Amino acid sequence: MENDYLFESERLGFRRWKASDREPFAALNANTDVMEFFPKTLSRAESDALIDRIETHFEEKGYGLWAVERKKDGAFIGFIGLLDVSFDIGIEDATEIGWRLDQKFWKKGYATEGAKACLAYAFDELGKREIYSFTSMINTPSETVMKRIGMEKMGEFEHPRVPEGSPLRKHVLYKIQNP
Repeated sequence: MENDYLFESERLGFRRWKASDREPFAALNANTDVMEFFPKTLSRAESDALIDRIETHFEEKGYGLWAVERKKDGAFIGFIGLLDVSFDIGIEDATEIGWRLDQKFWKKGYATEGAKACLAYAFDELGKREIYSFTSMINTPSETVMKRIGMEKMGEFEHPRVPEGSPLRKHVLYKIQNP
């Protein structure tokens, strides 16, 4: 099967976004379980705008949140990748690693496997010195992935883009340095 992967892990392929990703990505972003730890689900227009912002980041930075496929069947599973942090977390020029997977691909180790591949890319190909990750304090599944990929907790912060009083506002901050 011919692919356009920029890099791969054992089971996953990482690539830029295609028009065919928009519909499954919109369904993922409209799923209340997937979006449980975000302020709201996304409409189709908001989901498409997110892909457009991701692609702009790729054009400007040369990396971003990659569309991820399961190699054995080409199934689109969501995104895993790197993004420059666009708000103040107390660190200059921070790059974060993040993931959002369709619920049917949870609990299979894909987030951990994919995040490890993205860290390797960040350190080996991009020469990044450190990568950060953060999530709402109540998002223990994502925090577990951060620990599994070798990140260490740095502290907590109030996310400036989450409304005051929201249970999602308080975030944990993790970091990993280039070995």
